[in-house]
Amino acid sequence: MLNDKVKNYLHLHLLVFIAGFTAILGKLITIEAVSLVWYRMLIASILMFIYIKIAKINIKVAPKELYKLAGAGVVIALHWITFFGAINVSNVSIALAMFSTGAFFASLLEPLIYKRKVIWYEIIFGCLVIMGVYILMQGEIRYVNGIVLGILSAFLSSLFAVLNGKFLESHSATKISFYEFLSGVLFISLFIYFFGNGFTANHFNISMSDWSYLIILASVCTAYAFIASVHVMRYISPYTVVLTYNLEPIYGIILALMLFPDSEKMSTSFYFGAAIILGTVLLNGIIKNIKYIKRKRS
Repeated sequence: MLNDKVKNYLHLHLLVFIAGFTAILGKLITIEAVSLVWYRMLIASILMFIYIKIAKINIKVAPKELYKLAGAGVVIALHWITFFGAINVSNVSIALAMFSTGAFFASLLEPLIYKRKVIWYEIIFGCLVIMGVYILMQGEIRYVNGIVLGILSAFLSSLFAVLNGKFLESHSATKISFYEFLSGVLFISLFIYFFGNGFTANHFNISMSDWSYLIILASVCTAYAFIASVHVMRYISPYTVVLTYNLEPIYGIILALMLFPDSEKMSTSFYFGAAIILGTVLLNGIIKNIKYIKRKRS
């Protein structure tokens, strides 16, 4: 019989697998990135609202804080748009490999937002990540647009994570995500109305297969994954959770190779560069986890 800690570790790896599967769904869904993210955030908002009502969670927030959460919602919306956009113009492997550079951006953003000193080894790791991206690009220059979008997505993801870290000091994760999803829907709606083609019949003309994938994306990969990750963090240290989530690109790339062997097979330099990036991210997570354990013991 598995004990609770082992069960939660297995649950955590399932959540990381689900996170990696998000990119696969982005490949399967045929609608463009902006509409995809609009539907994802709208459906997830509805599901989160149902959960809030069932769990009777207090979501009251001061107007000043609401503006901050709304800003973060715009950031996560842009992150998802650029991430799925990277998949559309390149492939899953490129998008996920570039997503791994987020740890480098986080090491730059955290000292600015949390007013802490820059850690020397993070600078070295940042240089290694840049080298990995350079090597990767040598063999996949045809995917330069996807690489640029992927790097921008990673930066936005890191900015969002750092901002959420500040919000969690005074708000519950459920409240934060609900308002961020709502503001993301509002932001994308305004963008579609003023700068896109508007909410025409084509916007709502979606195939049954796309609807199926969108529902899985919004329910399993967004609403469920979020709620479950909050539950897991009650039993597993935050640094262990962060370290494990660094496996997301590895799971996703392996899945992509299995499901789309023709479009996902890359050059040797890609895998060499990606290995440097992923290895650096994992090493950074391991070092931080060791430091966290030492602080807990002292």
